[in-house]
Amino acid sequence: MPVSEALRRLSLNPAFWTGGLGASDTDDLPRDLRVSFPVLDGYSLALDVDLATGEQALGLRRPASSEPVQLGWAPPGGPYPASLHWWELETCARVIALDDPTLPHPGLVVALLSPFAAAAAEDDVATVSAMREAAYRSLRRPVPPPAPSGPEQDPLPIFTADHWWPAPDAPSPQVLDEATIAELSAPVTVGGQVRADKRFPLEDLSDLVRRAHRRLLHIPHQEWYAQTRPLARRMAESGHLDAVPDLLGALTEAGCDHPTVLDALSEPLVPLEACWMVETLAGAEPGTLLRHHV
Repeated sequence: MPVSEALRRLSLNPAFWTGGLGASDTDDLPRDLRVSFPVLDGYSLALDVDLATGEQALGLRRPASSEPVQLGWAPPGGPYPASLHWWELETCARVIALDDPTLPHPGLVVALLSPFAAAAAEDDVATVSAMREAAYRSLRRPVPPPAPSGPEQDPLPIFTADHWWPAPDAPSPQVLDEATIAELSAPVTVGGQVRADKRFPLEDLSDLVRRAHRRLLHIPHQEWYAQTRPLARRMAESGHLDAVPDLLGALTEAGCDHPTVLDALSEPLVPLEACWMVETLAGAEPGTLLRHHV
């Protein structure tokens, strides 16, 4: 399901991520925004955002169900309940991104939903923070080419040095600046352990995660990827990304035209973005390669 135009617009606005949206940012949008991410087999994760108040609610839509069951609710600015385990979110985000060519990376899903997935004691906090950082850094907007600079005609020899004709600063394609990314990537403050509530759909969530995990395990055995799996496994085990061009070339020769797969391995290479794809193609546990680049 393609990302809605409303979400695409909001995701390119830094104020959406920092809680500073004004009336002018949302005056032509519905007050209640629902972001629905189909995962698989009729299951979806749904995020409801009240653009006027900043309240958020995360829900799970079950097969043959029209409305999601609530997993957690957060007031403006948090704290957020620990509705998901980190590995549950990461598993679902990978499946969502692989099935949606409009999502070149799981980053948008992770950025939106990770506040509801606090790192637990058994998680590697540094790895979780790095994944959150990569997610927020993956939010990019189109940047127009810089305006031509330099003299209209050949200058006198004394004026040919570059400092006489400085190029204009090129705007960054990143939606968020580094300070904001660092703040958002910090460990999440947990608002409540909602999973113990008898109304929490734990059985359905567990079923979804099991299905998503099986889906990821099956991917390396599919037609395009089976012959490149040995190379991906060597990369995952070695911790190096030097062979990414070889992996990209082998996938292309095998006929792979999956935009998400190719984008994650193409230049300009972002190590943390490439790691998730190599791990997926290798059938390796999430973090196997990533921990070498944290």
